Amino acid sequence: MIRERAYLDWNASTPLRPEARAAMLGVLDQIGNPSSVHREGRAARAITETARAQIAALLGCDPAAIVFTSGATEAASMALSNRKAIAWPSDHDSVTAHARVDGTRLGRDGRAIMPDLSSAGEQSVFDDVDIAALSHASGETGIIQPVEDLLALATSRQPRLPTLCDISQTLGRMPLEFGSKPLASSGLDLAICSAHKLGGPKGVGALVILGDHRPPALLRGGGQESGHRSGTENVAGIAGFGAAAEAARREVENGAWERVAHLRDLLEERLESAAPDLIFMGKEAPRLPNTSCFALPGWTGETQVMQMDLGGFAVSAGSACSSGKVRRASPVLLAMGFDETTASSAIRVSIGPTTTEDQVMAFADTWISRYHRRGERAA
Repeated sequence: MIRERAYLDWNASTPLRPEARAAMLGVLDQIGNPSSVHREGRAARAITETARAQIAALLGCDPAAIVFTSGATEAASMALSNRKAIAWPSDHDSVTAHARVDGTRLGRDGRAIMPDLSSAGEQSVFDDVDIAALSHASGETGIIQPVEDLLALATSRQPRLPTLCDISQTLGRMPLEFGSKPLASSGLDLAICSAHKLGGPKGVGALVILGDHRPPALLRGGGQESGHRSGTENVAGIAGFGAAAEAARREVENGAWERVAHLRDLLEERLESAAPDLIFMGKEAPRLPNTSCFALPGWTGETQVMQMDLGGFAVSAGSACSSGKVRRASPVLLAMGFDETTASSAIRVSIGPTTTEDQVMAFADTWISRYHRRGERAA
């Protein structure tokens, strides 16, 4: 019997929601340009503004804060290009590509360690820095980062340091809270996100401007998006983003991700019972409800991904941010203190509300079968 493939790589990209597909199909024949003042243009503008309001409702912010982009990578470039930025090793490549990471550290639990600005040695980490970035969660390990500590640090520095947070992995999966404060009142200046991380289409995302810090436009021309991002808006993609955000908000409110966390825990229990030498990254730290990152030292992540793919399961060896390349050793895991062998042996399983227990257990059975076969060859 041929088993239907199971997609277990939700942190790379999620399946398109039916609501998003329907919204996009409903506007593909819309001929108006959102910047035009005639009836057709106004209709296109209404679609983009409806989506902006839907996304703002999920974010808990003013719709005017949302600037549509082609994704979180472009949003990161808008916020960080030509800036003296600092980031942590757990951040996405689109952030670290613009930032200085030397001097920032992760603990063994995978959480960012804030420098002690009262120490002359650690204070130098922030010399000449004019913006600091920290992801809300690591897409690779699922570990929730202490953004509230970064905000406190930024406030204590004189002058106050602007901040950016990548919320792509947490948006639509958990409440956007930093400490006890929601996103809009947290003191965060900027946030970035992508639609395809929450069931929307690829190729659309947002820069969220929450404070007075307003980065200069990266794309200039017609002055769309209130002058922040020129270029005709991707109306169909934006409509899909909005519909996905509305559906995601309902899921969070209805506790759908609590069931996902239960499935993740079942998976880890099953694997650990069969492979006691398996290492789970950040298991004792707060994590995304859907993510498990684990390693068996010496069994490379690349090999595991290929074997699972042949077995009918899509999983990942790290974040999907390097054009399909599988890196030999994860910089995130190296920064957590794991050795090169362990860091190159990790894979990530990430699931979602449509993932079934049968799929998770079938993956576990397949992985365990390969694990035992590997052990027999080594004996």
